Amino acid sequence: MITPNYLQKGDKVGIVATARKIASSELIEAQHFFNDCGLEVILGENIFNQSNQFAGTDDERLYGFQMMLDDPTINAIVFARGGYGTIRILDQIDWSLFVKNPKWLIGFSDITAIHSHVFSNFQIETLHALMPLNFDTATKESTSSLYQSLFGERIIYEINPHPLNRKGEAEGKLIGGNLSLIHTLKGSKSDLDTRDKILFFEDLDEYLYHIDRMMHSLKRSGHLDKLAGLIIGGMTVMNDNPIPFGNTAYEIIRDTVEEYDYPVCFNFPAGHFPDNRTLILGREVSLNISDKVSLGFNT
Repeated sequence: MITPNYLQKGDKVGIVATARKIASSELIEAQHFFNDCGLEVILGENIFNQSNQFAGTDDERLYGFQMMLDDPTINAIVFARGGYGTIRILDQIDWSLFVKNPKWLIGFSDITAIHSHVFSNFQIETLHALMPLNFDTATKESTSSLYQSLFGERIIYEINPHPLNRKGEAEGKLIGGNLSLIHTLKGSKSDLDTRDKILFFEDLDEYLYHIDRMMHSLKRSGHLDKLAGLIIGGMTVMNDNPIPFGNTAYEIIRDTVEEYDYPVCFNFPAGHFPDNRTLILGREVSLNISDKVSLGFNT
């Protein structure tokens, strides 16, 4: 794996919008944070454009991201928000300069499309982390972990266990992101090779039967059977039908992977809620699930 250069005070951080539209007022807290870190914030071209629900047309969003990706003075790129839209421009991105000069790509949710593509094709680490839209509700742990990751500090998370956890130890590269995007990318050139990896996923605002369908689809495609370990973050604001599905999202996941013997961690603090800890995707990690849960990022 390739690790982009860690940041130093005075470096430039670009903010772009590749998915849903964003307002300038929704960037204020993030701009303050990065400035307080000693970083200069540069807003991307077309960032406040609008085309229906998107932050501009596909061409406008692509141009804004491509300019940041190609700019040698930009040391990290933060995606303003998720929603939907990044996959529409994914195949038009020119990665040639990025591969020669990797920089941190930061975001989650819809940005899973970027994380997965970069890991699968270029083996470059990226950050599954807080985005500007969410800074006003973020916990101190969320912002601190982003700072630590960007500036190269060692990270070890220790969290309380969940009753559905399956105990064990595992080591492997951490991959993943949003479950719906992982499922959507299956079979494409952005698909994840999950063998011997520690897979993380989370999701928001899905029907329980959708979760069940995606889990069984990933199982049938072989994405779940050769994992080193599995980490499930927030399964937030799940929906049900008038006739209940009968299981929670966590119970659906537990049942789907019941036949495998790798360790499984539920309720990890990453996803669509205030305590959204930064995960260095592509990094070799050590997972230990016992009476406590620890996740350490190897250097």
